[in-house]
Amino acid sequence: MTKIRSAQVTEVGGGFDFVDVDLPEPGRGEVRVTVEAVGVCHTDHYFVNGGYPVEWPAVFGHEIAGRVDALGAGVTGWTVGDRVEVGWFGGNCGACDACRAGDFIHCAQVKVPGWHYAGGYADATVVPATALARIPEGFSAVDAAPMGCAGVATFNSLRRSSARAGDLVAVLGIGGLGHLGVQFAAKMGFEVVAISRGTEKADLAKRLGAHHYIDSTATDPAQALQALGGAQVVLATAMSSAAMSGAIDGLKYNGELLVVGATPEPIEVSPFQILSSTKSVHGHPSGTAKDVEDTLRFAALTGVRPITEERPLEQINEAYQRVVDNQARYRVVLTTGN
Repeated sequence: MTKIRSAQVTEVGGGFDFVDVDLPEPGRGEVRVTVEAVGVCHTDHYFVNGGYPVEWPAVFGHEIAGRVDALGAGVTGWTVGDRVEVGWFGGNCGACDACRAGDFIHCAQVKVPGWHYAGGYADATVVPATALARIPEGFSAVDAAPMGCAGVATFNSLRRSSARAGDLVAVLGIGGLGHLGVQFAAKMGFEVVAISRGTEKADLAKRLGAHHYIDSTATDPAQALQALGGAQVVLATAMSSAAMSGAIDGLKYNGELLVVGATPEPIEVSPFQILSSTKSVHGHPSGTAKDVEDTLRFAALTGVRPITEERPLEQINEAYQRVVDNQARYRVVLTTGN
């Protein structure tokens, strides 16, 4: 194979067009990954519409599952054929203050596939070796792909939160992130509350492990959470800053609103809401390659899996539009046939 397919966007707001490009070669410290599956994340909408300073034409896709195809100079610890995942964390510089402190996710020059180099909407891509996470046995590429962003964002934020086994944890929004958040929270031993609009997702939330369900169109979520004793953590996955703001009063003392859903509108909070009760609003990035690997291992051990719609890469425009229109149930994953 000397040429590969690549789904490119050539301008802000444009569609995905397929082009044939030369098979990329890995440089020092890099590996080439043959893409088997790649998740379509809602954040791609911000990329496509100029929310990030990408260079055009651009190849997006930051939930990549595949196999190591070639090693660049100086790469150790990996062999051709290894099953790997590359998520939102696409490598770090190793020299900034955060990296020197071992805090790689806060690297001043952190790399993201599709932003700083070509992403996974292609037959193959080249990534830094530091971006690789191993996929455990028993995990398909389709199931693994969303774990590089949606999976690690929910798992890693919960395990680093203030909640402990038995605490009340609410998951705000039961979509691409939230349906994984409910599963991880239940498997971690929390008392889980699922919050969503309407009753459509109530049965699903219970099947995924939720102990309680709150229909936010019928009940004030904050009041309902307080009736249950108050939430130690509200994991905010919904793409709604207004919904996040409304959940703050549902926290117990020392509780935290843990924000992983990305939306540009501000979260509104009054100092009176948080001062006397020591509540906090806390953002959490996805996680490093090691965090992705931990996410996959925990999911393999406990049976956590994404609910996916599988489509061929050729249908990327239709798949992307389903995600943008919030019609996907719950993660759309494209396969290349590799």
